[in-house]
Amino acid sequence: QVQLVESGGGLVQAGGSLRLSCASSGSLFSINVMGWYRQGPGKQRELVAAISNGGTTNYADSVKGRFTISRDNAKNTVYLQMNSLKPEDTAVYYCNAKLTKPWQTYNYWGQGTSVTVSS
Repeated sequence: QVQLVESGGGLVQAGGSLRLSCASSGSLFSINVMGWYRQGPGKQRELVAAISNGGTTNYADSVKGRFTISRDNAKNTVYLQMNSLKPEDTAVYYCNAKLTKPWQTYNYWGQGTSVTVSS
């Protein structure tokens, strides 16, 4: 029902910036929450940032003040602006969409985009 495609990953030096994009096949008005998750080598997948239809945002403590999640409803796209990158930010980043129905919740995932931060 919902297809998510991430882009913008790559290699960057510590202190640099990257902007990740997540293009959705569905209208963002139909999606309750959009979020970015990441999974580093040998680590569990964790929530990085999320934004609801009401505009409420949530960030992991490790990225607060450095990362910003935003959305462009006209383009059905969610962005993750990453500044002051650290080697600890190295991971595969996944876009997630959550749709809540009266009887159940649906989760959709993108294919992931790799981010590598060098020292």
